[in-house]
Amino acid sequence: MDDLPALSRTQILVAMALTAILWLILARIWLYTPFAGGLLPLEWNGWAFSIGLGLCCGITGLSGLLYVVWPSYRQASDTYLTFVLTPLAWPDLLWIGLLPGLSEELLFRGVLLPSLGLNWAGIIGTSICFGILHAGTRQHWPYALWATIVGGLFAYSAVATHNLLLPIVAHTCTNWLAAILWKIQQRLPNPRQ
Repeated sequence: MDDLPALSRTQILVAMALTAILWLILARIWLYTPFAGGLLPLEWNGWAFSIGLGLCCGITGLSGLLYVVWPSYRQASDTYLTFVLTPLAWPDLLWIGLLPGLSEELLFRGVLLPSLGLNWAGIIGTSICFGILHAGTRQHWPYALWATIVGGLFAYSAVATHNLLLPIVAHTCTNWLAAILWKIQQRLPNPRQ
């Protein structure tokens, strides 16, 4: 991402939409393979929704702590978030939560997790795949490592509840909250300069 030219707002939004469509198509195709383990259900549950919000807050808080104490993570996060969020307007942040939150959870936790097993092997396998998805260059390994851990939390929550609602809520709200906080931070004077 360091070497990539900046993208426009339209390019970012189209890329997010096309990626979400690709993940949804892959999830649908995967269900027709002999490896498919079915589709984890998505059912409304107030308790799962509330826990998803709590998980979002915990993940965002831990990410903020890592941002402060781990310079390599801060640099990787800033590079990724600058690339993706800088061209976006405030209303666009709706899509930064919904598109990846729904499509990635359907693919990784909804389809891939049941295929690998609703157990530790499935949790670890999908977490590694999720981390690889978020890997950029070798310099961005801290961000990919954090995505692997977060993917593990999402997968564990899906296995524990046998419901996609909790990881979808957690993922969507984490993306929203992180994007909003980053946008706010960019408007504040930088004491490091």
